[in-house]
Amino acid sequence: MRNEIVIVGAGESGIGAALLAKKLDQTVYVTDAGLIKEKYKEELINNKIDFEESGHDFDRLQNAKLAIVSPGIPDSAKPIQVLMANGVEIISEIEYGYRNTNATIIAITGSNGKTTTTGLIYHILRDAEYDVAVGGNYGIAMCRVLAERQPNYFVLELSSFQLEKVDTFKADIAIILNITPDHLDRYEYNMDLYVEAKMNIVNNQTKENTIIYNGDDKNIQNNLNNRILPSTRRIQISTKDYITGLVSSDTDLVFQTQLKGIHNLFNARCAIAASRQIGLTEIQIASGLATFTNMAHRMESITVIKGVQYINDSKATNVDAVFYALDAMTTPVIWIAGGADKGNDYNQIEQLVKKKVKVLICLTAYPEPLTTAFGNVLDEIVITENVDEAIKIAAHYAEDGDTVLLSPACASFDLFNNYMDRGEQFRISVLNQLRVSKSGS
Repeated sequence: MRNEIVIVGAGESGIGAALLAKKLDQTVYVTDAGLIKEKYKEELINNKIDFEESGHDFDRLQNAKLAIVSPGIPDSAKPIQVLMANGVEIISEIEYGYRNTNATIIAITGSNGKTTTTGLIYHILRDAEYDVAVGGNYGIAMCRVLAERQPNYFVLELSSFQLEKVDTFKADIAIILNITPDHLDRYEYNMDLYVEAKMNIVNNQTKENTIIYNGDDKNIQNNLNNRILPSTRRIQISTKDYITGLVSSDTDLVFQTQLKGIHNLFNARCAIAASRQIGLTEIQIASGLATFTNMAHRMESITVIKGVQYINDSKATNVDAVFYALDAMTTPVIWIAGGADKGNDYNQIEQLVKKKVKVLICLTAYPEPLTTAFGNVLDEIVITENVDEAIKIAAHYAEDGDTVLLSPACASFDLFNNYMDRGEQFRISVLNQLRVSKSGS
C-alpha cells in the first residue's frame, strides 16, 4: 500500500519539504545518493524523520505515493527513472509548498536579476508592514517557511530547475525578467527546452492574475504569443520605461534607489509594477526602494584599497550577468572570472571586455574556455587556482581609479562549494589585503 512521501535529495529544498510533511503528520522519508550535511542530518534526527544517505533503497522508492525531487536532480538520475517507471507522482518542493498554502504568490524567474528583484519586492512589502515571507532559490525553501508559519504573501525566486516539476502551481503575479542561455547542459543544449522550463511560471494563471515581463526579450515575447493564456493583466516593461530613471505616478514624489546599473533600473521597475498590483501606495514603494541594499555576492562593494574598488559579483554565473556587471563599470577593470563552464558563448561580451578590461585573471581549474575566447582580445591573461593569489595579482596590476571585479560567468564547483563560498573567500582575501596595505603604509 502506497502511503509514504519520499523526498529525493537532502539539500535545502528537500529538508524543507520533509519538515513540512512532518508538520502535516504525513509519513515521509528522505533519501540521498551522497552524504547528508551535518546541519541537515541534525534537523532530520531532531524531528524524527526517517532518512538514508550514500545510496537509495529502490524497492522502497517504487512504493511511494508521492515523490518530491530536489531541483538539482535531473530526470536521467536512476531514482527518478525508478519512480517514473512505477507511476509515482513526482513534483518539486515548490509544487508541494503551493499545495499547502493560501498565500498570495509573487513569483520571479529569469536568467539574471532574480535575486535582486525578489529581495527588493520582499523588502518593499516588509517595509510597508505586510505579512510577507521570501523563499525558493533565494536561499530558504518555501516549505521550510510553511513548516513554521503561513504568511499572507510569499515572494518566490524560482529557477528553471524548480519550475520543471510544477503541476497546479499558480503565481498571482508572475515576473519574467529575461531568458538568455544558461544551464544548457541540463537541457540537452536546446534553448527551447530551457525557455519552456522558465515559462512554466505562467501555467495555470487566470484572468485574475498578472504577468510582468521584459518587453525587449524575444524569447519571452515569442513564448507568450504562442500560448493560450486567459490572463488579461499583462504588464510589458521595456527600456523606454526606465532608461531615464524610475518615475512615480505621484508627480510630487521622486523614486530613488541605491542599486547600480541600468539592468537594476529594470529590476526595480518590475518590483514597482508588482507592488502597485498588490495595492501599495507610491509613498510605500518609494520608502522601500530608497532603503533597499543588494544582497551579498551581487555587485557587492567590498572596500577601496589605494584608490582601487573591489566588487564581489560572485553570483554572476553566466555570461549575460557579466555583461550587466561590465556595462555598469565606469573605470578600468581587473576582471576575475572562471569556474565550471556551462557551455558559455563569450561573443556577446567581447566588445565590452576589449573596451573595459585591462587584465583577465582566470580563477579556475579550467581556464581554456576563457583563454580561448579572450586570448586575442586582451594583452594580459593570468591563470591561478588560489583566491589569495588572484587578489595579489589584481593588486599588482591595479592602479588608482581601477576596479577589481569578481564576476565569474561560470558555476563555482571547480574550486568552491557554491557561489557564496567563492564570494566569501574573495571578501576575506580582499580584507586581508586591506590589512596588509594599512600595515605597510
